[in-house]
Amino acid sequence: MNLLQRTVMAAILTFTVAACGNQPAEESHAEGEAHAGGEGLIRLTAQQIAAAGIELARPTPGGAGAITLPATIEGDPQGTQVVSAAIGGRIVALSRNLGEWVRKGDMLAVIESREIASLKAEAEAAQARLALAQSNLRREQRLFAERVSPEQDLVAARTAATEAGIALRLARQRIAASGGGGGGLNRLGIAAPIGGQVITRTVTLGQMVAEDAELYRVANLSKLAVRLSLSPGDASRVRPGARVDITAPGRRTSARIGFVSPVLDESTRLVPVLAIIDNRGGQWRIGEPVTAAIAVTGESGGMTVPSGAVQTVEGRPSVFVRTAQGFRAVPVTTGRPGGDAVTILSGLTGREQIAVANSFTLKAELGKSEATHED
Repeated sequence: MNLLQRTVMAAILTFTVAACGNQPAEESHAEGEAHAGGEGLIRLTAQQIAAAGIELARPTPGGAGAITLPATIEGDPQGTQVVSAAIGGRIVALSRNLGEWVRKGDMLAVIESREIASLKAEAEAAQARLALAQSNLRREQRLFAERVSPEQDLVAARTAATEAGIALRLARQRIAASGGGGGGLNRLGIAAPIGGQVITRTVTLGQMVAEDAELYRVANLSKLAVRLSLSPGDASRVRPGARVDITAPGRRTSARIGFVSPVLDESTRLVPVLAIIDNRGGQWRIGEPVTAAIAVTGESGGMTVPSGAVQTVEGRPSVFVRTAQGFRAVPVTTGRPGGDAVTILSGLTGREQIAVANSFTLKAELGKSEATHED
């Protein structure tokens, strides 16, 4: 190559390098790092957006919020039963321990009592009187048919048999009300009123117990209740059937509001609210403190975005709106959060595409670029 050719090639190379240096930012960085500039603008190509795992979506029309407050797990009022002694006496048998499962009708305890002995003796005497009265009735019926006995004797025998039958039923009902049998004249068996798990046992073998003393507490733990206390203003926004998210460290579930009391609690002046949760997996415990977020209707004209779409930029809640060059941080006004969603009251039209997943990477890139500019 002669001197003239080398001079021409050098000039062409110099022009090419200069031209490349004057490319637009979005083209010169197509294969390089993300670049931020302007008013919260982050320049990204489609390939870079996909590589960062940033997902796009449009805001959902219709605002929604939540009332978030502490709550307590309780036993389902319909699924917890206190097992008590209807008659006082001495505990002579206990067949279940804490945590054991029982079926309805299983024998839990046996009480030895003179009072139950009297009830059983009365029932046996009533049965004997009924047998005698029925025998007399059959004899009077036969004599009346043979025209030997007058009708009034037959009527008297029929009345006596009826009264004896009533006395026997009453005696048996008194035994049943006390808890049933127990294998002996002076023993009372206490049966499980429902199926479930023994969660409380308050007596020991040989202990003397009074009438109506609690022996066990059995609970069907497949369903539990969440008790909340709302201010009257918040309670007016909650209706039965509203969704409530229950959270605790490492666990989460959802339920529906089953009861909103029409009466304030006298001591707290708050409105009691109950929700029933599914606990067939056994992950929740009675008495456990949790956090509840009740979904309520949001302000009119709002829209909903996933909570991960909202980031704090320069002290203001913002979302990252997709532009032709990448994303722009747009300040917004938010309402109450509602579980995994946040209500946007202003700042968006609803027609934008926004970053809903991994938007924190955009916030980090924006902060890094602003720091570089300050330097």
